[in-house]
Amino acid sequence: MNTKLTLSIDDSVIRDAKEYAQQNRRSLSELVESYLKAITNPTRKKKTKLPPHIKRWQGAFKTDDICTRKEKHQL
Repeated sequence: MNTKLTLSIDDSVIRDAKEYAQQNRRSLSELVESYLKAITNPTRKKKTKLPPHIKRWQGAFKTDDICTRKEKHQL
């Protein structure tokens, strides 16, 4: 099931991301979903090399408001 998500991201980042997605024949949603899966999948925490299209996004998102798994389960 897909759910809509609203994000506040700098205009230049969005512009670059859309261009990157188009060049790689992927949607921006696919890129974001791939990134989120990569950072939240427990099996990936074993120093696995991320694909270049995912690695490019490392550090691009602020995590101040994101709950840890433990915090999320306490809600």
